[in-house]
Amino acid sequence: MTTELAIIRPDDWHLHLRDGEMLKGVAPESARHFGRAIVMPNLVPPVVTKADAVAYRERILAALPAGSRFQPMMTLYLTEETDAADVAAAFEEKVALAVKLYPAGATTNSQSGVRDLDKVMGVLERMAEIGMTLCVHGEVTDPEVDIFDREAVFIEEVLDPLRQRLPELRVTMEHITTKNGVDYVTGADDNIAASITTHHLMINRNAILAGGIRPHYYCLPVAKRERHRLALRQAAISGDPRFFLGTDSAPHPTDAKESACGCAGIFTAPNTMSCLAHVFEEEGALGQLEGFASRHGADWYGLPVNEETITLTKRDEPVAYPPAVETGAGPVTVFDPMVELYWAVED
Repeated sequence: MTTELAIIRPDDWHLHLRDGEMLKGVAPESARHFGRAIVMPNLVPPVVTKADAVAYRERILAALPAGSRFQPMMTLYLTEETDAADVAAAFEEKVALAVKLYPAGATTNSQSGVRDLDKVMGVLERMAEIGMTLCVHGEVTDPEVDIFDREAVFIEEVLDPLRQRLPELRVTMEHITTKNGVDYVTGADDNIAASITTHHLMINRNAILAGGIRPHYYCLPVAKRERHRLALRQAAISGDPRFFLGTDSAPHPTDAKESACGCAGIFTAPNTMSCLAHVFEEEGALGQLEGFASRHGADWYGLPVNEETITLTKRDEPVAYPPAVETGAGPVTVFDPMVELYWAVED
């Protein structure tokens, strides 16, 4: 039985750090175990320009513990007024690694997102020319489409037509939640990959709704049926380099989650690696954890893997994580995977 596992230091290819006091409180949690992270740009106001990204990166670096080598990888928020030349400059000057497409109204702070893809085709064409990746929140926002179907409909009605129109464009389908997403990636020839979150490997929609409404399991895209969770697990452990970790760790103050209209987001930064080791061990695939968490994303984005390693050990007693992380913006509830975790990162 494996009780110790050394892997290359992992990266998080989809992370929310917020800003201000929340940023100061949660950034050290990701910096503890991860070497790098793609940081989402959906602040208020959003990170739209190269200058915005430079300023936000400086705020992130200032929030890190002394001596931290954590590297935030910046993204730009795509709007219908985004300037293609500014995007290209941000990429070529290594300020921004990717551009994020939020369909307007799809998730937290997405009001400035895209309503008409035709209005951003000039930006997307320029990105295709220079090899810059488009990170996609893949859900339609049509109120007539059931919330559990919005990812599948997005693939059929938005993503696939876009890729046929501009096949040279590199696309990351972020936080896929369905077998439809898995099948779309595995059936594609090239220029597409997908990130998978920690929590979507561990929960299905029963976690949100069975036995009462539990807001700390509510996220967007929302967790789906069990058959979709199992498809995500098989993708994660498959060794297919097109699938990699993007936690979508998304902190909100606990009182904002536990409200009449609770915020979408699950905060997994503190215990993600323990959760992943649990999942991969359950699937008899601990040997594939390094690829999923440490190699595939770096390869997709054309970056070297981290030089450092981390060691996970399996303890005799469950690992105790705090129920919440205290921040200047209020406590943030830590993801409860509803199972006992025995794997811990040895700091």
